Amino acid sequence: MPHQDLSALFLDTLKDIYYAEKQIYKALPRMAKAAASDDLRGAFEKHHDETETHIERLEQIFELMGKPARGKKCDAIEGIIEEGKDVMEDYADTPALDPGLLAAAQAVEHYEIARYGTLKAWATKLSMNDAVKLIDQTLAEEKKTDDALTKLAVTALNAKAA
Repeated sequence: MPHQDLSALFLDTLKDIYYAEKQIYKALPRMAKAAASDDLRGAFEKHHDETETHIERLEQIFELMGKPARGKKCDAIEGIIEEGKDVMEDYADTPALDPGLLAAAQAVEHYEIARYGTLKAWATKLSMNDAVKLIDQTLAEEKKTDDALTKLAVTALNAKAA
């Protein structure tokens, strides 16, 4: 019975991140449009394309499980995206806008890294080797995006805002 419970939890969490990725996919173009920095705008546009691939990988995992690809409302990502909207409104046309947008994007990345790390561990425990491979690809991309955002913050955006 423990595997059945973990399998159900895996599926539930998969639905959560599927919903989250779809919401992120919708939010990234707004963030790119709001960004003053060409580098930040480019990072958002690049991650928008990657997010489309992440959604496709999740759909493959649903298919491997013989389940329909359906999301489950994720309050956490809703809140993080709402914070990003607040930054766009509260700091529009100020030097702090881009660091605020970047911080919001990193909150998203950290949420995704946490979810994908958990899903990878559970898929490994459940011997879902094909799912592990798909999750691992996405997890590596999310970590790479987070690293790129950190580098952009440290080397350019934070100094401009100070």
